[in-house]
Amino acid sequence: MADQRLNLVGDELQALLPVSPDAYPQNVDLIRDLVLVIRLDANTYRAASFLDDRVLGRSTKGAWLPAANVTEAAGQIADPRPLHFIFHTGHVGSTLVSRLLDETGFVLSLREPLPFRAIADVHDALSLPESLLNEQQFGALLDMNLRLWARGYDWTRAVIVKATSSAGRVAGPVLESRPQSRSIYLNLRAEPYLATLLAGNKSEADLRGQGPGRMRRLLGRSPVAPAPLHRLSSGELAALGWLVETMSQQDALRRFPERVLAVDFEDLLANVTDGMDRILGHFGLLRDAQFLAGLGASPALTRYSKAPDLPFPPGARAELLKESRRHNREEIIKGMAWLERLARADDSLAAIAGPRKI
Repeated sequence: MADQRLNLVGDELQALLPVSPDAYPQNVDLIRDLVLVIRLDANTYRAASFLDDRVLGRSTKGAWLPAANVTEAAGQIADPRPLHFIFHTGHVGSTLVSRLLDETGFVLSLREPLPFRAIADVHDALSLPESLLNEQQFGALLDMNLRLWARGYDWTRAVIVKATSSAGRVAGPVLESRPQSRSIYLNLRAEPYLATLLAGNKSEADLRGQGPGRMRRLLGRSPVAPAPLHRLSSGELAALGWLVETMSQQDALRRFPERVLAVDFEDLLANVTDGMDRILGHFGLLRDAQFLAGLGASPALTRYSKAPDLPFPPGARAELLKESRRHNREEIIKGMAWLERLARADDSLAAIAGPRKI
């Protein structure tokens, strides 16, 4: 009986796929060649900080559909919306920007779709013997998701996908496959980035968890061999994160200088109205004077973007950084020194980790 209900839900979702974002491709299973499609609505998209497994609940309706069926449905989409992207280096205001774009009333925001991570992982392995997919299959996976992300509601003038931070490494293939798409790329200078990352209660576990992948990315780009991962302190791990994610930003800017807009988060916070005006203009979206004038009173600026039920009043970030700089002073110094050592040893890293503002 349960299987029968699942099949009925699957048929309903498959019929919805070409015509509505209400059928959402939440996950992919590359081993079984399946796509998990779930039922969402506009309010759920707006509320969700992440479209990974945290969007799933006990009442979520969904079914695993054959990837071939989902690909066929994606090819039947008749009215795709302009599709743009937010890439970022992590903890640099990307969720805030995405929520401010929600407030325009004409942007459908997709925050951190889980398949974006799979796309990045598959792309990393394409040249390796262990790759599950070949180039053509990777292109099909990417195209399927991009087509489905571009669906909108009646009021949707553009869809803007916020990638997870590490997925910025595939900004190039994504933008190459969609010549009309644009992106912003949010970042911070190294020192405030380190202070921000080290302020978190779970920062140590998060930095170590992402460390192996980031170290592989660094070693794939630079002949300089840093100390082994197990010897790096938390401040040095944070510096590793800043360096490799900023590498991805610089790659995207170099490859698509007219289509990728670099945004420093501290500059944005210093003048949210001008910053959002610039972002809307870059995306080719309506720069409504009334919307821009009201940004200073936006509730998004007084709540924690990833958990809007929690307050985050003006000045909270400055206090958080002040406390982190006091409490984590030695680790921040270690991280900055680690960056300086690598910059002295490799000119290509010096161009990124040098004193200039990113």
